[in-house]
Amino acid sequence: MTDASTTAARRPGEQALTALGLSAPALDPADASAHSFPGGGRWRTEIPSCEGPEALAVVLKEASRLDVPIHRISQGSGVWMLTDAEITEMVESTGERDIELCLFTGPRGTWDIGGSTRTDSRGAGLRARGHDAVAGCVEDAVRATELGVKCLLVADEGVLWTLHRARAAGIIPADTTLKVSALIGPVNPAAYAVYERLGGDSINVPSDLTLDHLTEIRRVSGAPMDMYIEAPDDLGGYVRMYEVAELIRRGAPLYLKFGLSKAPGIYPYGHHMRELTLATAKERVRRGRLALDLLARHGADGDMAPLGSRLPGDLQRFEISS
Repeated sequence: MTDASTTAARRPGEQALTALGLSAPALDPADASAHSFPGGGRWRTEIPSCEGPEALAVVLKEASRLDVPIHRISQGSGVWMLTDAEITEMVESTGERDIELCLFTGPRGTWDIGGSTRTDSRGAGLRARGHDAVAGCVEDAVRATELGVKCLLVADEGVLWTLHRARAAGIIPADTTLKVSALIGPVNPAAYAVYERLGGDSINVPSDLTLDHLTEIRRVSGAPMDMYIEAPDDLGGYVRMYEVAELIRRGAPLYLKFGLSKAPGIYPYGHHMRELTLATAKERVRRGRLALDLLARHGADGDMAPLGSRLPGDLQRFEISS
């Protein structure tokens, strides 16, 4: 294993293209992120869209078979779509392997009665519409953390700030981490910094951001970044496996999310979608193996954060007034 932070990795096709007189320009050291995860490492892994205990069991079995290290497993349908027994089973299964479990909070605008989310502009999108929707997200957060969940997935700025305040007030545990959804992910450095200050511990950016965009963000914030290496179709379907080494170099500390394109949406999940959900869960792990193999072939597989690490380090926050 090489140390990707100090040793230049081999770029895809580099030797063959150089022999043909088509070598790429040298990398600019100024583009590299200066940040890393607390406790060491510049990248972690995440398997998303794990919608219940059965899908989780498939992911864990396939990860063992393919030797795919996992730092975080996330779910997209929501806390409210799981029974207490299902949440407890998922907490126990991930806890045995020291994997962070992240569950989505509460109501979202796209499942609400408002029509604006179905217009071409998408209106307010996934955000929580009205007081009751925010209350539902908080209800989910309290219930999930009481059952042992330590990471909450959020798709609304107001909900994020509310849960950050709840964390500071001891309403939910102080070590709860708040993950900002790709569905509202920031697309510029100023917005990224705002999400960090609102309480985001892990911020998902859209997968269509350029490498230069990642460098721009890293010049203003060291908050952990999440990025789909392969994005679901409703997020663009982008496949960026050959860029993984450079995404880490520019975007560290970075969660590599192994999504799946060309697959139907499964939110909100129910047993009527069981076979599809289990099949896609298994394939997401395989996609992770493919991405990790690419990193290894290019000599860029070093500097992975230790398994079991989950906290984001010291981040910038807005002051909470009394």
